Amino acid sequence: MPRASAQIEVAVATEVTDELVRAFARLIPQLSGTAIPPDRKLLSDIISAPGNTVLVAKDSSNGGQIVGTLTLIMFRIPTALRAWIEDVVVDASARGRGVGEALTEEAVRIAQSRGARTIDLTSRRSREAAHRLYEKVGFAVRDTNVYRYAPPGPKKAG
Repeated sequence: MPRASAQIEVAVATEVTDELVRAFARLIPQLSGTAIPPDRKLLSDIISAPGNTVLVAKDSSNGGQIVGTLTLIMFRIPTALRAWIEDVVVDASARGRGVGEALTEEAVRIAQSRGARTIDLTSRRSREAAHRLYEKVGFAVRDTNVYRYAPPGPKKAG
């Protein structure tokens, strides 16, 4: 069941609409200065992937505009069914109004209802407001290192 507050409603994105494409084009640059917003085809691939759930938060006080998104990824490994939250982004105009909390709580509810043993996420050190939100919802910092392998980019001519 979608989570709702007085003005914010969170629901699962089940189809790619022009509104969704425009929302991602507006929101992804607020999340990352280097990420390219997904086009219609990529959004369709993301939404249709069996382990993915894309959540959107709509603001009824703003004509139902999408003001936030979150992607929940669930996957089975030998030790359990796990969940991971990625790409949480709330429009700058809607921050401080519970949008991130509503998205995160709905993701947790969905993951638990599907049997996830744990739910993980990462957050940059500089995102202090996000850290407070995640802790408020029940997440705790783990004593771990996150490693990332990024293949080298193309060689520059010269």
